[in-house]
Amino acid sequence: MRRSNVRLLVRAALAFVAGTLSVGTAFTGTALGHGGGLRAAAGSLAVPTWLFLLTGGGVVGASFLLASFVTDRAFIRAVHGWRRVAGAPLDAAVTLTRVLSVVALLGIVAVGFLGPETMFRNAAILVVWVGWWAGYVATVYLVGNSWPALNPWRAVAEWVPTLDREYPERLGAWPSVVGLLGLVWLEVVSPLADDPRLLSWVIVGYSVVTLAGALVFGPDAWFGKVDPIARLFRYYGRVAPIQRASDDEEGSTDEKVRATGLELRPPGAALTDPLPDDGRDGVAFVVAILWVTTYDGFVGTPLWVDAANWVVGAGLPPVVLYPAALLAGYALFLGAWRLASRFARRTADTYLTSEAIARRFAASLLPIAAGYHLAHFLGLFVSLSPALVSALSNPLSPPINPSVVTLPGWFGMLAVAFVLLGHLLAVWVAHASAYEVFPGRLQAVRSQYPFVVVMVLYTMTSLWIVSAPSAAPPFV
Repeated sequence: MRRSNVRLLVRAALAFVAGTLSVGTAFTGTALGHGGGLRAAAGSLAVPTWLFLLTGGGVVGASFLLASFVTDRAFIRAVHGWRRVAGAPLDAAVTLTRVLSVVALLGIVAVGFLGPETMFRNAAILVVWVGWWAGYVATVYLVGNSWPALNPWRAVAEWVPTLDREYPERLGAWPSVVGLLGLVWLEVVSPLADDPRLLSWVIVGYSVVTLAGALVFGPDAWFGKVDPIARLFRYYGRVAPIQRASDDEEGSTDEKVRATGLELRPPGAALTDPLPDDGRDGVAFVVAILWVTTYDGFVGTPLWVDAANWVVGAGLPPVVLYPAALLAGYALFLGAWRLASRFARRTADTYLTSEAIARRFAASLLPIAAGYHLAHFLGLFVSLSPALVSALSNPLSPPINPSVVTLPGWFGMLAVAFVLLGHLLAVWVAHASAYEVFPGRLQAVRSQYPFVVVMVLYTMTSLWIVSAPSAAPPFV
């Protein structure tokens, strides 16, 4: 019985993956990319690129020098040790929010199928991409991770009996890494941001696989190890100032949350604690978060459009080009981090292995991903919020011409500020982590040299993408 259930889940997952691949293949010829028309609404940055690159790299390097010379172990412990704990009976609130989230999920699917086909008028498109992906995600790393109380799939999974089969520990969290890369690839190659019918079908497919997995392995195992969305929010939530007082795990029970309440800490303070997944899979997922956000912006730049048109014109099918670029870029980002970890072991002259160093410092990459996400999507959220409100006021028959906010010219500078702030926080987190790991001051400072170099490269890449104007989709 146990093997048959697992086999059934595997077949369902393979069927969903096959369907996803077929959808992606069908739409790769047009390669609308995430945002399509939504991306254009976010505006572009009109400031010299070389200025951003030099300034960004210089600011990150200078912040490392400043932190190294003017801070000591006592100061860092005082900052990161500050916290205020408040008991909060959250059981009733969690039950209510989960019921509402399930209703909202059903409503999004229904409106996607039945509402207008125009993306700026369809509430499903606007809720998912503007309200949830652009707006809600920002609250997770700016305020706190409320997804455990809102996750509609977990709510359903906890309302029905489960088989509670043992999750294969050898898989670890690698399925969530593959899932995150796969979702972003589908987002880029298909018109999910333009076609509400397709979006609803993808949500239905994702729901089937998620609930089947939770049914077989139990909610704690599935949402703690496999589900990429729950894992993404759990990691982003570590950047926020509000944390669960006991445990930040998605697998935590409501009773544990009710007993311990919430705590207020300085932003990023939780990142100096070891990752909940102390292994290669945890590092791989952190790098995947950073890369998919970068990839999502990169495929909308003129450089990518010109290169993609040239490569496809030379004979490489688009269905090969996009996943190849996704995997190659991810391998580059992951390889750069692992290489920096090896050099950090040398510069610090420590007995710790490079794998241990990579795991211990991986969390410092999360502020970079958060800063770039905010830079990439804040303009989208602000400009399309009126359209979102109009669509929600009458989902089946919204206004013909929804309002859109025109962003002022200076708004693009905010994107640069968010990128730099994210990198500055990353440097601080790495600095604080080094003082916790290494006993000597000079050893702690020297351990950060390779990581600062990698962060400068990440900074320049992010600023280049932010400063690049939006380009028309390739192959059109």
